[in-house]
Amino acid sequence: MSHNHFADIILPFAVRGRFTYRIPVELSEDVRPGVMVTVQFGGRNLYSSIVCTLHDKTPDIKNVKSILKVNNKIPVINELQLKLWLWISEYYLCTEGEVMKAALPSEISLSNFKPRLETFIKLSEKFSDSKLNEILDKLKKAPKQQEVLSSYIRLTGYELGKEILSVSKSLLLSESHTSAGILDSIITKGYLQSDSHPVSRISEKDDYKEPIKELSVAQGKAFDSIKTHFAEKDIVLLHGVTSSGKTEIYIHLIEEQLKKGKQVLYMLPEIALTTQIILRLKRHFGTVTGVYHSRFSDSEKVEIWKRVAEKDSLNSYRLILGVRSSLFLPFSDLGLIIVDEEHDGSYKQHDPAPRYHARDSAIMLAAMHNAKTILGSASPSIESYNNAVIGKYGLTELKERFGFIKLPTIILANTREAYRKKLMVSHFTPELLQAIDEALSKEEQIILFQNRRGFSPYIECSECGWIPVCIQCSVNLTYHKGIGKIVCHYCGYTTNMPSKCDNCHSSAMVTKGFGTEKIEDEIKVVFPSARVARMDQDTTRNKNSFHKLIRAFEERRIDILIGTQMISKGLDFENLTVVGILNADNLLNYPDFRAHERSFQLMEQVSGRAGRRQKQGKVVIQTSDPANRVIRQVLRHDYSGMFRIQTEERMNFNYPPFCRMVEISIKHKDRSQLNYFSDVLGRYLREIFGKRVLGPESPVISQVQLWYIKNILLKIEREKPPAKAKQFIIEAIDRLEKEKGASGLKIAIDVDPY
Repeated sequence: MSHNHFADIILPFAVRGRFTYRIPVELSEDVRPGVMVTVQFGGRNLYSSIVCTLHDKTPDIKNVKSILKVNNKIPVINELQLKLWLWISEYYLCTEGEVMKAALPSEISLSNFKPRLETFIKLSEKFSDSKLNEILDKLKKAPKQQEVLSSYIRLTGYELGKEILSVSKSLLLSESHTSAGILDSIITKGYLQSDSHPVSRISEKDDYKEPIKELSVAQGKAFDSIKTHFAEKDIVLLHGVTSSGKTEIYIHLIEEQLKKGKQVLYMLPEIALTTQIILRLKRHFGTVTGVYHSRFSDSEKVEIWKRVAEKDSLNSYRLILGVRSSLFLPFSDLGLIIVDEEHDGSYKQHDPAPRYHARDSAIMLAAMHNAKTILGSASPSIESYNNAVIGKYGLTELKERFGFIKLPTIILANTREAYRKKLMVSHFTPELLQAIDEALSKEEQIILFQNRRGFSPYIECSECGWIPVCIQCSVNLTYHKGIGKIVCHYCGYTTNMPSKCDNCHSSAMVTKGFGTEKIEDEIKVVFPSARVARMDQDTTRNKNSFHKLIRAFEERRIDILIGTQMISKGLDFENLTVVGILNADNLLNYPDFRAHERSFQLMEQVSGRAGRRQKQGKVVIQTSDPANRVIRQVLRHDYSGMFRIQTEERMNFNYPPFCRMVEISIKHKDRSQLNYFSDVLGRYLREIFGKRVLGPESPVISQVQLWYIKNILLKIEREKPPAKAKQFIIEAIDRLEKEKGASGLKIAIDVDPY
């Protein structure tokens, strides 16, 4: 029987292209696209790799290596996933191997989709009820064994004539406060019997499904508008003010797709947001709803992967709620992708490669499935709103809050004046303190937003001005009081808080600025009876940390929640009435052409957390520049004004959405070598792109982990074919890497970098 003799495969690292291997006759039945195989590559190294295509074209090399074994006979990925991987690698100028590493759970080749086994205990069926009572009396001389049997009866509610139920071994041991040895001895005697069953690694309950609520008049109009747009366009932007009820519209759209037997992907930018929304979705759609994010173990990820892949099984997930990596799951029949908070910067992967944008990749994934895409936001990205304005996307606007709740009152608190008049209490203006005090007196809740974690951004010698910096990066070290250390937030370098200045040996070391940890300390002093908690990267490292904090706030066990930007997005708290933005100036003064857009979005989003039920909320924005144009736009909730001014400026200075941008980052451990090679690359690129090349220049953080950095920025016209420009970039980098001494370079390409 004839068979294809060769297979092209993807290797799991940064090498360009696919590699051809011979298919041994004995493996010919099992090697097919999507399966994982083991191959030898270079020397004696063995790698798990993915088969892409089969063919009979003999490669133009002498010794073609053979595939050594097939790891999984069932394909790990499908044809549409391979298509997405190829698109991401071509668009974002990375390798398919880098996409593979980002996409697949690391255990997927080893686990072979084996479920987790759990041991269950049940009463031996050969004992009658009267016999059981006799056994309990034998066992009086073995009280620990008697307690195990009594615990089993309590847990299962066993009575004469009732079904004999099983109970997990771990629960029985916990309830009876005894050891596995004691339990084993009862099993040996034949009183109880054990059995192992496959169980899910994902804890879930098939709760009663609530009926889906009827839409309000405004929501109904928005829903109908979306459906009308979908008749002509594949992508619709839903621009709805905070608390307008966008999620309820999504739920109605999801229901339509699930009734058709289609799959749905619902994307969110932050893990914290999945905690609230997954409960809401499961109430309506039950156990067909799954969640996927980076905090799951590899075994859990593999189980979710399997349950998405097996679309038609009773155990399958057909609705997935996830962060950016969820678009790599093995969907076979998507009908709809929802990208909520589509403007959010967390959708962009920065390091390592692939440096993809999940929103844009999701749009491409939907197109591959002939599915529709909804982009939702209260403050859309300039690019998405511009695409809607020019007619590329459909545009649906929802301009009123659900239930006609008023948008929050926004108060601007002038920190410059408050400091001058000596009215500041620590880092709090009188306006903010009054708002907090009034909310606490009414047993209402408060969120305080500060976009810096740690206690203090840096420490300084008050005698000579010396500041401790990272030994590996060109950044100040951040003081974390809880651990008594100063930490680099770029490389993780940590050292003890210095007691003396390294420069003048003075002991006058003082903290400067403030982060979430310091705010937590100081608010406890000002409001000692308030229950205070903090949500940032330091307090949410464990998988369930978000859930515990959000649940505690929902149950009103926390009065004041302090956090970074993760508290600004999409969270819905019934009793939250006051939001404080502690330092708006930090957001506005960042050296980035998107700074004003991002500042508006962040302030608008965090403001939208306040007063989401029957009470009008209050937002206090602390700033030294109350006349700032962006702050005035936030004050008026004036998205259209912000959009108009930003697009005018970007058109004048040729920034997205009026051009494409590619950033090339060059790194070397020797500064002079970096300067030389970055200049050479700049020269090569200017031969092709001329004045469209900016740099090389050192970024704000010019050294990370001992690597010096320079960046080159390219602006490419929208009307020019991007594939040709990207090919020129690859050729210029290849040319540079052939230069003598270039082996010490690291080069990273970031398409659509910001």
